[in-house]
Amino acid sequence: MSVKAKAIYTFMSENKEEISIQENEELVIFDENSVDGWFQGENSRGEKGLFPASYVEVIRMRSNSNVTDCSISPAGSLGNDSSYFPSTPNTPLHLQRSFNDDDDDDDDWDDWDDRSTVVDDGDHIRSPGANGHAHQSPLSNNPNVHYRAKPHMERQDSISSSRKGSMVGRNLNRFSSFVRSGVEAFVLGDVPMMAKIAESYTIEMGPVWPLWKESPQPFSCSIEDPTKQTKFKGIKTYISYRVTPSHTGRPVYRRYKHFDWLYNRLLHKFTVISVPHLPEKQATGRFEEDFIEKRKRRLILWVNHMTSHPVLSQYEGFEHFLMCADDKQWKLGKRRAEKDEMVGAHFMLTLQIPNEHQDLQDVEERIDTFKAFAKKMDDSVMQLTHVASELVRKHLGGFRKEFQRLGNSFQSISQAFMLDPPHSSEALNKAISHSGRTYENIGEMFAEQPKYDLFHMLDKLSLYQGLLANFPDIIHLQKGAFAKVKESQRMSDEGKMDQDEADGIRKRCRTVGFALQAEMSHFHQQREVDFKDMMQAYLTEQIAFYQRVVQQLERTLHMYDSL
Repeated sequence: MSVKAKAIYTFMSENKEEISIQENEELVIFDENSVDGWFQGENSRGEKGLFPASYVEVIRMRSNSNVTDCSISPAGSLGNDSSYFPSTPNTPLHLQRSFNDDDDDDDDWDDWDDRSTVVDDGDHIRSPGANGHAHQSPLSNNPNVHYRAKPHMERQDSISSSRKGSMVGRNLNRFSSFVRSGVEAFVLGDVPMMAKIAESYTIEMGPVWPLWKESPQPFSCSIEDPTKQTKFKGIKTYISYRVTPSHTGRPVYRRYKHFDWLYNRLLHKFTVISVPHLPEKQATGRFEEDFIEKRKRRLILWVNHMTSHPVLSQYEGFEHFLMCADDKQWKLGKRRAEKDEMVGAHFMLTLQIPNEHQDLQDVEERIDTFKAFAKKMDDSVMQLTHVASELVRKHLGGFRKEFQRLGNSFQSISQAFMLDPPHSSEALNKAISHSGRTYENIGEMFAEQPKYDLFHMLDKLSLYQGLLANFPDIIHLQKGAFAKVKESQRMSDEGKMDQDEADGIRKRCRTVGFALQAEMSHFHQQREVDFKDMMQAYLTEQIAFYQRVVQQLERTLHMYDSL
């Protein structure tokens, strides 16, 4: 049964499941039984969602035979149960990473520590990070239900203001990307400065937006010669790829597991950079020629996206992946990358930002514009992917069959004409029969064509699906930083925080803002290059294809000239 309540502290929502409440605001709670410390209810503005139970007091109605009065009881005294809220929308397929066995997933590597191939979250809950990992809670046995697991209240904001006046609030949702990425700790000044920072990444002010400083030694990378290999006397089988960076010219040989290790290192380190998803795993058919070729194409795009990125291309772990050919040195470099301290929040300490002033409201509006653009582009990429996939299906099936049927029909006409020899024309019969074979060949040409154009288009679209899927979480980092700036300024105005501390939060928020804008700029620059190349390649192949079809038809047409 619904009950009335009053907010005793201010709470700012961080996602669409939550609602913001203001101190002394009247609320309606739909059910007095809190779920993991959260109520579901409605605020005075008519917004419905979740808010922390410890931030409100329930207004209870007491009655006896003579009088009815109201009293307020702490919400924390209410009962707790294990019911759950309806699941959030399913995570899009392109956000989900497959954990099926791959060609080399569970073997005992003589030069690898498998325990470190996936970033250890420490609490066994995979939550949306700044690069798009999906929720995976041990509480959720039903795939159609997402339990809203919340930890005990770690936030010490308004509750502790009397005890710790200058402390800006910590987010209640400790599984949000803003918290888990370490950006919250960085913005609040909880990340200690390192005595010595060996790496540095510079952001420059471009003509429109901030830009990552270009890599001093740009390079590309080729991936060739996927080869089926075995180990342990044939017990284990895997695919090895020859990887050759252009600036060294020296090849190294890598398995999918090596790429997976690099991917997780990149996710763990670069919180404000969109790292594209790896090509998908496949439980069955992983040694089939078509699958191996598809994976090779997509690994090429994945690696070359790293080489084109001014920051990712300079990462020591990436250089180690591309250059190390010695087993002993490989293990040493791998351990060194896994012990890297400049990850997450500490990565933000490596950023050198411009001195130019940027109004935070202007930055927020610019980011909102990019957010709308990214959403529209993501929808459009999904639409084009669907249309192109359907066209591939028609090329391989429907178009081929229709041309074969047309060719067979011409062949049937030719055979019918030959049944009455005195009145048959051998030249005409041959020309019609040849026309039938021409259309059968055209059907085969249609079936072969996707490997020259549509497959490459789908590869590029898949890369961008992964890149775009990361931006909501990355933008959430900036939104969280903006909220801390506003909260700190409010506390400063109320005399609860020193202005110097509020200025420090604003300064660190500028760092997050410059990094996000630089990443947005790089995305736009690379998008223009990639989609120009994609469209040029597709149209070139389409023109060449239809020219071959025209040549076939013209040769067939000339057979009728002499009749």
